[in-house]
Amino acid sequence: MTVKTVAMLTAGGLAPCLSSAVGGLIERYSEVAPDVRIMAYRNGYAGLLTGDSVEVTDEVRASAHLLHGFGGSPIGNSRVKLTNVKDCVKRGLVQEGQDPLHVAAEQLTRDGVDVLHTIGGDDTNGTAADLAAYLHSNGYELTVVGLPKTIDNDVIPIRQSLGAWTAAEQGATFARNVIAEHSANPRMLIVHEVMGRNCGWLTAATALAHHLWVQGAEFSGWLENSPERWDVHGVFVPERPLDIASEAKRLRTVMDELDGVNLFVSEGAGVAEIVAAMEDAGQDVPRDPFGHVQLDKVNPGAWFAKQFADQLGADKVLVQKSGYFARSAAANDADLALIRDCTTYAVDAALRGESGVVGHDEERDDALRAVEFDRIKGGKAFDPSVDWFTTLLADLGQA
Repeated sequence: MTVKTVAMLTAGGLAPCLSSAVGGLIERYSEVAPDVRIMAYRNGYAGLLTGDSVEVTDEVRASAHLLHGFGGSPIGNSRVKLTNVKDCVKRGLVQEGQDPLHVAAEQLTRDGVDVLHTIGGDDTNGTAADLAAYLHSNGYELTVVGLPKTIDNDVIPIRQSLGAWTAAEQGATFARNVIAEHSANPRMLIVHEVMGRNCGWLTAATALAHHLWVQGAEFSGWLENSPERWDVHGVFVPERPLDIASEAKRLRTVMDELDGVNLFVSEGAGVAEIVAAMEDAGQDVPRDPFGHVQLDKVNPGAWFAKQFADQLGADKVLVQKSGYFARSAAANDADLALIRDCTTYAVDAALRGESGVVGHDEERDDALRAVEFDRIKGGKAFDPSVDWFTTLLADLGQA
């Protein structure tokens, strides 16, 4: 296969990998196929639909390595689903009566794109698969190679999505400062809400990172400067049953002994109960273009705080969300290594004409490969029985 023009886009929410992944793709093409034209669609699929693109110039190629040191996306993001015609029309991305898939296909054809790299989660890569299938049915062969971006780490069958390790590390840093607030008020309940729609991996990994920091830190032991006061006291994820009465009894003892309680809560924990209550009350449940409940509007952290505050005898409640802080960070060393491996493989696969989402395939002995699009799904559940999590819960007295 002869590749003349490569395009890329980033889409969905941010993750600590987008800037580095863009930089890595540019570096790899410049290394092994320097004559290939590289372009980027700005703001994800919105840019593809409107023809808003930029060229990767020689100057950009020369400075691509600098992108590894930044969070965010240098080419912009958006949440657009090409098969959601109504939403695309509402946002002015296509005209009434136009098929977004057709509009996108026409734009790719005009731009002479041979390879499209999509950096995003299952929705982004699923949309890419829809586009590739549409083009194939209309006689246009496009190689689509995706990279799995989601701090939830919930893409089936990808073992580790790009940016998730960094998000957990950054969430722990966020928690360290928020938990220091316990000294501002007696009997304080602190709820740290962590991103994770259906998967508790990020909440669990963030809590573990904070707990390990507490174990390794040197405390004076004087009054509230103690490891017990700074530690995590409860972790709540969607994959574990929630017994509020039992947990409230346990945490009331913690509150009475330590004068404060610190909870790490997945934003997906308790959502089913919240949505059911809203629907029973006849309220509209806010959803995004992909049909997902808009978690920032239903506010799970506040719901958890309300359930526990009275039963714990809390004098003050503080709910803080680390999501935007964690997802906007630059990739850490572990993620940079993973990104490097995946972008190298992605470029090599693209030049072979091999489509798929690049990652370590849990259903193929963790081999790094381009996973077939029809096998990519979101909503991979976190396994709460893994050793590191059960050990964490045992340490916290929550097992």
